Amino acid sequence: MTDPDTPSALLPATAPGALDGLKVLDLTRILAGPTCTQLLGDLGADVIKIERPGAGDDTRKWGPPYLKDAAGEDRAESAYYLSANRNKRSVSIDLGRAEGQQLVRRLMAGCDIVVENFKVGTLAKFGLSYDQVKEEFPGLIYCSITGFGQTGPYAPRAGYDYLAQGIGGIMSVTGEPDGQPMKVGVGISDVMCGMYASVSILAALRHRDATGHGQYVDLALLDSQVAWLVNEGLNYLTSGQVPVRQGNAHPNIVPYQLFDTSDGSFILAVGNDAQFGRYCDFAGVGELAVDPRFETNSQRLANRQALIDLLVPVMKTQSSAHWIDGLAERGVPASPVNDIGEVFADEQILHRGMKISVPDDDAQGGAVDLIGNPIKMSETPISYRRPPPSLGQHTDEVLKEVLGMSDAELQRLRKEGLI
Repeated sequence: MTDPDTPSALLPATAPGALDGLKVLDLTRILAGPTCTQLLGDLGADVIKIERPGAGDDTRKWGPPYLKDAAGEDRAESAYYLSANRNKRSVSIDLGRAEGQQLVRRLMAGCDIVVENFKVGTLAKFGLSYDQVKEEFPGLIYCSITGFGQTGPYAPRAGYDYLAQGIGGIMSVTGEPDGQPMKVGVGISDVMCGMYASVSILAALRHRDATGHGQYVDLALLDSQVAWLVNEGLNYLTSGQVPVRQGNAHPNIVPYQLFDTSDGSFILAVGNDAQFGRYCDFAGVGELAVDPRFETNSQRLANRQALIDLLVPVMKTQSSAHWIDGLAERGVPASPVNDIGEVFADEQILHRGMKISVPDDDAQGGAVDLIGNPIKMSETPISYRRPPPSLGQHTDEVLKEVLGMSDAELQRLRKEGLI
């Protein structure tokens, strides 16, 4: 049995993944779909990514920065593309042509899972919608990811992460109280939708194992965004009061926010009354722990501003390191606010294998640096078998392997611009 605390990147590549033996036909691009299929690939599935010849996934061009080749020149893979496309094989096929559509349908026959994120109705024009293939492939799990889902008044609209964040409410509670609504700094609606899609597909696999039947999975960025409003969503549904932006403060816990210190700032995250008592003792303000206004979290929430006004000058008397180290020793949660460079230098993050390096002979230094997968499994560990592929890198390999095509057939298709 492997140690679940051992970074997966250091585990033998021969260790079988949980999804070993499953094939995924990946008809996605941008971020939500590729996030889903990369996770399935990390778990051991063979992911075949279909891309348009000469263009490929839109994000390939979303740079700089771009991956450098062995000579130090920019390759055609942007950092954005690299973030969601490892453990995949790229096959370039022109879906706009009838013969290309037939090739994809033939590939579908050898796959367990299809994931696509075309606009609603697009694949039906190609004869590749779920309703058009489900009779021929009854065991197929077919997942569609769109901005607004397959039904409802917004279904025909193009959907993007930014729109989902806006319509789905998260921007209204992000940012300073007197500032503009603010989006999250990464495409979090896309990423979370990809995660929900992955969970749905795994549940559908369980169902197929039990019954032999595949099914259709309909995921929307907006639905996913609303789902992860979590406590703020329930604050509204329970009270009827619309939540407002709190900046770096927490809507339900006090003190739980960023504080300035003598040399910077840090996060104090007091989660219960006992932690508040220990914080007050360390800060030299023990009287606040027994002040009737602040004894319990409910009282602190009711008297938030009065407490914060008292704490702000106390925090400024000492350095960030004083507070972070001293509070950690006393079991009171506190942390720095790392920039991205500091994140990937952090000893805990490095120990957990969250920065990985995947061999790539064509890349500068012979490898590509990527963000690791957070899943640690003892028997079927995550593995990093393939770097993000160049456009069409595996076209011949896959069409020979899965469809049994000859070199002559491949040469004809390439000459005709189909692959």
